[in-house]
Amino acid sequence: MAGEAVKKLDNLGKKLVKDIEEEKNPSMTIPLRALSNVVFDRQDRTLRIGDKTFVRSFFNVAHARKFLQTVEVGAISKDLLNNNKHASLRDVFYMAKRTIPNTKINVVDEQQESDNAVEDLEMITGSWREQLHINANKLGAVAGNVVVEDAGDTIDWSKLGSGGWSIPSNIEELKFKKVDAKYVIYMEKAAVWERLNEDKVWKKLNCIIISSQGQATRGIRRMLQILSTQYKLPIYVLTDFDPWGIYIYSVLKFGSINLAHISDRLSIPNAKFLGITADDIEKYDLKKHFINFKDVDFSRLDQIGSYDWFKNNKDWQRQFKMMKDWKAKAEIQALSARGISFISDKYLPDKIKNEDWLD
Repeated sequence: MAGEAVKKLDNLGKKLVKDIEEEKNPSMTIPLRALSNVVFDRQDRTLRIGDKTFVRSFFNVAHARKFLQTVEVGAISKDLLNNNKHASLRDVFYMAKRTIPNTKINVVDEQQESDNAVEDLEMITGSWREQLHINANKLGAVAGNVVVEDAGDTIDWSKLGSGGWSIPSNIEELKFKKVDAKYVIYMEKAAVWERLNEDKVWKKLNCIIISSQGQATRGIRRMLQILSTQYKLPIYVLTDFDPWGIYIYSVLKFGSINLAHISDRLSIPNAKFLGITADDIEKYDLKKHFINFKDVDFSRLDQIGSYDWFKNNKDWQRQFKMMKDWKAKAEIQALSARGISFISDKYLPDKIKNEDWLD
């Protein structure tokens, strides 16, 4: 895997050297990473990158700095690969942040610049970030009847106490030795995971519980996809009843605009929404726990409702309408008003048994 990534970076470098030797303007062709070049594949129910590209050249004042940033990050990645080392996105930022000789200009000033260069490299080389030995920070926890091997260490997810196992950014080398579960529950909130873990939901329901804090990391999304595709486990997504929680579900299921170029490695078309719905709010008398909408919530809801994968879905449009009519949202933790373990003992078992989810 590393050898293939090195080869792709070498090819990029050789192409630029050839341009220079032939006295051409050094340039690189990059697939356009924008909404206008993202299409929704209705058959696969996944976002895909389109065919549009653009050329970034060195002797273009508007392109020069980003061109240099991409080349610099490419050099950093190749050095990491050659030395079999991994670096975080923050590490890469500091490695790239240096002053260009005889100037007062830095290659990068903000981490977003080096992060963008990493994503451009993914597009140019066809290698995802983890193959380039660049990782994000770890975020998230997991528990369940699963045994994995990671860097030579055997880890049993059922024997890691209250904290669970911290999911690494790069799971490509992870080996699953045992997977004993009926399904996976992913939740957006670490606090909810802690409640389910303390209640031993993963043991009582024979499932895997995974959390992040907000939007799932790429490592978590990749893990969920592996569990879905290779181990045929249903993936249930547990979020708040608000536009932001629904967007988290949307990204997990269909992919994201920014990462449409690797949707085939991250999206989970078979994922189901198990989070709070308008029907749950009425069924469990949760209106008294509403949080009033702000203008930004209305705007986000309109945006999500217009997505191709939602706009013709009657069940989802009904949820959106009720949320808008109520001008309010509700958190998962509102279920605690029915009892601290209500979500573990009643809510989740009943919804899963009755297949009470949204697709």
